Amino acid sequence: MSVSFAHPFLSDLPVFAEFEDVADIARYRPLPDGWALAMADVVSSGQAIADGKYKMVNMAGASVITAVLNALGRNDYPFVFGGDGAAIAVPPEGVEAARGALAAVARWIAEDLDLQMRVALVPLAAIRAADRDVRVARYQSGPDLTFAMFAGGGSAWAEARMKHGDFAVEVAPPGSKPDLTGLSCRWNPIQSRNGSIVSIIAVAGAQGVGDAFRSLVADVVAIANADGGAGSPLPPEGPVPQFHLGGMEAEVRALTPPRGNRLWAKAKVIFAVMMTVILYRTNLTVGGFNVRSYGRELAQNTDFRKFDDGLKMTIDIDPARMAKIEARLEDAAAKGICQFGLHRQTSALVTCIVPSIMSRDHMHFIDGAAGGYAQAASQMKAKMAM
Repeated sequence: MSVSFAHPFLSDLPVFAEFEDVADIARYRPLPDGWALAMADVVSSGQAIADGKYKMVNMAGASVITAVLNALGRNDYPFVFGGDGAAIAVPPEGVEAARGALAAVARWIAEDLDLQMRVALVPLAAIRAADRDVRVARYQSGPDLTFAMFAGGGSAWAEARMKHGDFAVEVAPPGSKPDLTGLSCRWNPIQSRNGSIVSIIAVAGAQGVGDAFRSLVADVVAIANADGGAGSPLPPEGPVPQFHLGGMEAEVRALTPPRGNRLWAKAKVIFAVMMTVILYRTNLTVGGFNVRSYGRELAQNTDFRKFDDGLKMTIDIDPARMAKIEARLEDAAAKGICQFGLHRQTSALVTCIVPSIMSRDHMHFIDGAAGGYAQAASQMKAKMAM
C-alpha cells in the first residue's frame, strides 16, 4: 500500500517487521533539527487509578494524541501512548499548533475529566544539549498501520524535565476545548483469557548496552509469543461488541462541542453502540462497513507492545510463561542490564482513535485496567530508589 507521509523524514524511517528487533538502536533515525516533543502526563495518576478513574486516565492520555494530531491535520506524526500520558514528535511548522492543542486539552481534562495534566513542549535542541537524542523507527503492527518507536533517551529525559516544571505550556482559558474528533472509548475491559494481564516496563541499566539489552528484549518477546499470539490481550477476531455504557460518558464529553448539546452527543453514541452490536450479531455489511472485519483490523492495529526508550508491553499471559519472563528480567536486573517494573491485573483497557470507520488505519491503545503502565513505572522507580 502506498502511503503519503506529512513530512519527507517520515517516509524514510526504518520499519521493523519483527518486534524483537526494536531494541536495535542503530536502525533508528534521529529527528531533524527544529523538531520538538509535545509531552503530557496526568498528575497523581496512581491516586486517580486508586479512586477508580482508570478509564478517565487512559482517555486523558489518548486525548492528548488526538488533539495534537488533529491540530497538525495528519495522524502519521510519530507518537507514543504511555497510559497516563503521551509524547508526540512535532515538526517546526507545527509547534505553535501543538502548543495550542496542549493548552486546550489540559483545560478540557481539568474541567470535563476532573484530572490535572502536565503539558510541555520540549525543543529537540534542549534534548540534544543534554546529550540525549530522539531517534525514531516504525513497527508494522499489521498490513495497514505502523506505530512509532522512540529511542535515544530523549523522550525519557523530556518527561523527567516536564515533571520538574520545565518547558511547561500554559493552560488555555476556562471553557477552551481541543478538537477531539475520532476519540473513542466504547469497549468493555478485555478480560484475560490466559491467566492475567501484565503491564511490563524494562529500560536499559548501566550494563545494558548493545547486544545485552537487545538479547533481553528478544527473549521476553519470544516467551510472550510461545503460543503464537504474541501475548496480545485481544483475540485475533477482535473483541465482541456488547451494549454497555461504561466508557460512554467520557466519550460524550470528548465529542460535545463547546456550548454544544451533551444529550444529543450522548444519543449519537448510544445509537452507534447499538448499531455496532446489531451489525456484529447479524454479520451484515452496511455501506461497505462490516463490524467483524473491523474487529479483526482492531486486533492488528493495537500498541500492546512498543519501544519508548525501553520496552513496554501489556500482555495476556499464563502463570508459567510469566514466571519465565520475570525470572529473565530479575536475572538481567541483577547483572545491571535493565531496570524493570511490572503490574498484574485481570483485564485490559482499549482506547481508540478512529478518524473514519471506512479507513483501515484506526489506532487502538492498550493498557492494564488496574493501573497498567503507571503502576509498573511506580514499581520500577521504587526499585531504583533502593
